Amino acid sequence: MTETAQPAKTFSTAEMGMIAHLYRGEVYRSTIWRSRLDNTTNWAVVTTGIALSLSYHSTNASPLPLILVGLLLVFFLLLESRRYRYFNVWRARCRLMETEMISPLLLGKGVALDGKWNTLLSDDYRRPHFHISFLRAVGRRLRKNYSYILAVQAVAYIGKLLIHPGPLNSFSEFFQRAAIGAIPGEVVIFVGVLFHCCWLMLAFVTFMIERRYRRPGALISIA
Repeated sequence: MTETAQPAKTFSTAEMGMIAHLYRGEVYRSTIWRSRLDNTTNWAVVTTGIALSLSYHSTNASPLPLILVGLLLVFFLLLESRRYRYFNVWRARCRLMETEMISPLLLGKGVALDGKWNTLLSDDYRRPHFHISFLRAVGRRLRKNYSYILAVQAVAYIGKLLIHPGPLNSFSEFFQRAAIGAIPGEVVIFVGVLFHCCWLMLAFVTFMIERRYRRPGALISIA
C-alpha cells in the first residue's frame, strides 16, 4: 500500500526565508496604511484648530465655525474608519505571525504547525476579507482619537458662549448667544448635546462588542 504523505510539522529553511519576506511585505503594507490613518487625524486636528482661531480671534466672532467643524470631524471619522478596516487586515496578519512564529522562535520552542494559526492565516490569504465591521472600526477610531477631538470642540464651543462677548450674566443669555439666525438657542444646544451623546453611546456599545471578542478562552482570531 502507498502511504499517504503527511503534512510537514516544521518549516524548512527555504520556507522560513519565504515567510520572512512575507512578514516584511505585510509590515510594509501595514505601515503605509498607518500613515494614511495619521493623515486623516492630522486633518481633523488642523481643521479644529482653524475653527478655534476663527471663533476666538475676537469677542464678537461667531461660534458657528465650532459647530461646522463638528460636521467635518464626522466626515474625517468615517473616512478614517474605512481606512482602518484596510489597515487592520495587514496589522492582524503581522500580529498573528509575531505571536505564533516569532515569539516561539525567540523562546527556542520552534514554530508549531498545529493547524490553528497557520490554517487561519492560509484561509485569510485565499479568501481575503475585512476582519471587523465598519461600526467597530468607527468605535475604535472614536475611542482612540476622535473622542478627544470632539471633546475639545464641545468645550471650546461652551467656553465661547460663556466668555464672549463678555462674562455670562444669566442662563437665558447663554441660549441667546447660542441662537443661529432664526434657530433658537435651546434647539441648537439640544442638537449639540444629542450629537455628542450619540458618539458616547456608539463608543460604549462598540467597546462592549470588543470585550466579547477578547473574552478569556476565546479561540485564536486574526481580527
